[in-house]
Amino acid sequence: MEQDQKSPLPGLNPLGHHASDSPLGGDVAGSMQSEPLASAESGAVGQEAVALDEEQIKDEIDIQIDLLKDPDWVVRREAVITLGEMGDERCVEPLARALRDGDWQVREVAIEAMGQVGSPAVETLLKLLRDWEVRKYAILALGKIRDERVLDPLMLQLRNDEFKDDAIHALVELGEPAVERLIGALRDKDENVRKSAVLALGRIKNNDAISPLITMLGDQDWFTRLTAAAALESIGDERGREAIKPLLKDPDMVVKMRVERILAKWKKPSPSQTANA
Repeated sequence: MEQDQKSPLPGLNPLGHHASDSPLGGDVAGSMQSEPLASAESGAVGQEAVALDEEQIKDEIDIQIDLLKDPDWVVRREAVITLGEMGDERCVEPLARALRDGDWQVREVAIEAMGQVGSPAVETLLKLLRDWEVRKYAILALGKIRDERVLDPLMLQLRNDEFKDDAIHALVELGEPAVERLIGALRDKDENVRKSAVLALGRIKNNDAISPLITMLGDQDWFTRLTAAAALESIGDERGREAIKPLLKDPDMVVKMRVERILAKWKKPSPSQTANA
């Protein structure tokens, strides 16, 4: 009788080895087990790296803040510059203190640094406006921050004879965002505010200001007429040249002479036009 052929037992391959005994099977099983472990380890390493970076940044900020107490103004100045470049909210208060530094070169870079920090510095700077000793620097710093909260306080400073020039400078720094408010200020009852607005618009050189500035050529104050003509010259639009021609007959001699010079200068070809000829 023929002996029955026995089928392989479950779990045995025809060669009599378990699947797990196979080199391939062992590798697959091992890799499947190690993958989750490796993923978990890489995630943990990533979190540790982020935590380490944050700790290093925190340490660096503390180091620079300590350097603000250094007796050497050069060291303090470099610390202020570094804090500004970091742009972290924690740098605001130390930089605010630097605005009171005894050396003007430190105060100057502190203004720039506050501008670099940006919006997080606005509230602190607005509080500093109440302090006469540091108001100038706070105004200039606000002019470097494009945040709608800075406009009202800066426009208010146009009413202050002592700080209006700083406010004009700050509004010019803001540029286009300040144009609408400055155009509105051309109708202000305060003569000084109108003059300041004219000066600022002439330096910003935005075409939206042309028509309002042409209207200012009829202002009762001779200096306002004069600055409006100069502002239109600065913008350089043809509409401005035509608008100031009637001032050649202005009752004020200073206005008349200034307009004559403006028109004479306007007739001269620009260097670019001469080069292209």
